[in-house]
Amino acid sequence: MAGFAEYDQYDGLGLAQLVREKKISSPELCEEAIKRIEKINPAINAVVTPMFDIGREAAKQPILQGPFAGVPFLLKDLIGAYAGVRLTWGCRAYKDYIPDYDSELVKRFKRSGLITLGKTNTPEFGLMGITEPELFGPTRNPWNLERTCGGSSGGSAAAVAAGIVPLASGGDGGGSIRIPASYCGLFGLKPTRGRTPTGPKFGKLWQGATVEHVLTRSVRDSAAILDAIAGADPGAPYVIKSPARPYSEEITQDPGSLKIAFNTESPLGTGTHENCKNAVLKTVRLLEDLGHKVEEAKPDIDGVKLAHTYFILYFGENGADIKLAESVLGKKVSRKDFEITTWFFGKLGHCYSAADFVEAMREWDTAARVMGHFHQKYDLYLTPTVAYPAAKIGELLPKSYEKVAMEIISFLGLGSLAKASGMVSQIAIQTLAKTPFTQLANFTGQPAVSVPLHWDENDMPCGVQFIGPFGDEATLFQLAAQLEKAQPWFNKRPQ
Repeated sequence: MAGFAEYDQYDGLGLAQLVREKKISSPELCEEAIKRIEKINPAINAVVTPMFDIGREAAKQPILQGPFAGVPFLLKDLIGAYAGVRLTWGCRAYKDYIPDYDSELVKRFKRSGLITLGKTNTPEFGLMGITEPELFGPTRNPWNLERTCGGSSGGSAAAVAAGIVPLASGGDGGGSIRIPASYCGLFGLKPTRGRTPTGPKFGKLWQGATVEHVLTRSVRDSAAILDAIAGADPGAPYVIKSPARPYSEEITQDPGSLKIAFNTESPLGTGTHENCKNAVLKTVRLLEDLGHKVEEAKPDIDGVKLAHTYFILYFGENGADIKLAESVLGKKVSRKDFEITTWFFGKLGHCYSAADFVEAMREWDTAARVMGHFHQKYDLYLTPTVAYPAAKIGELLPKSYEKVAMEIISFLGLGSLAKASGMVSQIAIQTLAKTPFTQLANFTGQPAVSVPLHWDENDMPCGVQFIGPFGDEATLFQLAAQLEKAQPWFNKRPQ
């Protein structure tokens, strides 16, 4: 077969149906995806570890089962271990690390029938809302190659937006699925805390802030894959209530008339771009046309205080990750093995006490209680996904003088001074100013989704975010399917 030009006119379930009906074979689909990787990836740098031979072999298996049987797929190069394939975490220290096991989520992706053809770019340890690691270089947004695709699931988002694969994996610890979904015009759901597995090596990913799932172009793909991968694995830190029925059925249900609160003001007080505000206001009108009751309101939460707790987590997790690297790799690591931001944050992790960390986690619990009461009045909470349009490549990386300051502070062990001087508080606000809306759902564990309803005057995507009550992906899927039908986005794609 010379090619399958119509490949990107189908979502994952659509391609799987073609395979089941024998209108095309899985090897043919994989060759089309590989051809697209070879053609498109040099421009966007989304795939950093090709797995073509592994994928070809899997596609040849005589019996392919699962809802996505035979469909090409890409795996984010963070957390997800695929036996025999390097897992770098976007980090120099891990550039040659090859796990000898599959993570539980990878096992479930395989059982769903997905054929993994490569691993996608991510910032080091998934720390940034952009994907520009020193190890592999930046991933570019297919809608505008001068702009970021977001992060940390940026490589996955760029690959799906570019039509390389219909879906790819992502993880979300502060917006890392939703931010790139917004910038790349995709549907991106962060499930409820505990909905997807974290084993066998991990438990509370980022103290429960991080949940893994996928980025897709259709609502039904997201629902179907969540049906396939959801549920606790042995030793899971959370075992939450299972959905009343499959999410693939929920998307066929009318959501009824929902009461939805909306807000466009940054919880950090750092401003929101007019394009991002307008995306929400246009969505409000669409929701009202669909019969929903929408009013301006926001939960009584101190966003600035929560931002500081988030960075206490950042610092602590970085310090622990650097120590873990020595254990996993079996060697001593040093500054040269990590980017300066990672190393600096790791050093700051040793400047906070156990009491500081516990106090920060208690603030998350308080926020969860506030949101629980908020959802007694409102079914969903609508905000912009991001506060500003996608930045230019390199724009949000540390400046030269900032790197020098971090080097000096790290070398001299002046982290406590940096903390006392207010430098750390400044870093927290400055880092989250462009994307201040997504972290709330990570603190509280709630499901949240970025829906690609709007494009600006420069033809750049601008998503809107809906946050649902804890455990209620069903309502999010029902509404998203309704919005997808009312204002379709599937055929909007970058040139």
